[in-house]
Amino acid sequence: MEALGSAASAQVSAGISLGLQLFWGLLLLVLIVSVQGAGIVGATKLLRLEDRKLRAHRVDVKAFGILIAIALVLFALHLLEVVIFALFYMVVGAIDEFEPALFFSISAFTTLGHPDMHFPADWRIVGALEGLVGFLLIGWSTAVFVTDMSKLLRESPG
Repeated sequence: MEALGSAASAQVSAGISLGLQLFWGLLLLVLIVSVQGAGIVGATKLLRLEDRKLRAHRVDVKAFGILIAIALVLFALHLLEVVIFALFYMVVGAIDEFEPALFFSISAFTTLGHPDMHFPADWRIVGALEGLVGFLLIGWSTAVFVTDMSKLLRESPG
């Protein structure tokens, strides 16, 4: 009977852990999506990439420079996003040092898969959610980049 009580206690504990993982995972998701959205809007305004401006550029060195700038800003956004996750893993004690936390985070975010390292089961849902977040945000960045690139490559009006 005592074993049954221990099993029930473990289930309640796991349920709380799952609830915490989902809470923190969703909180991180909102934070990271907000960073991505603000970064894309900020980059669009900073680089003055309104529709009419993009159509006015011909495919030349300047247009190529704009594409490189867009790509670098998007890359910097993703780097910031994986650093936020890595710092989270350190704060909650899932991973003790920055380099392994960053490696784990990049591996999860890029959906490369989780490296062969000890990662606490208490936070594995957050790690999996990071993969989903990364997948969606990389897709979002790709859409922004392709849209801006196609605008640049279109012939300028009249």
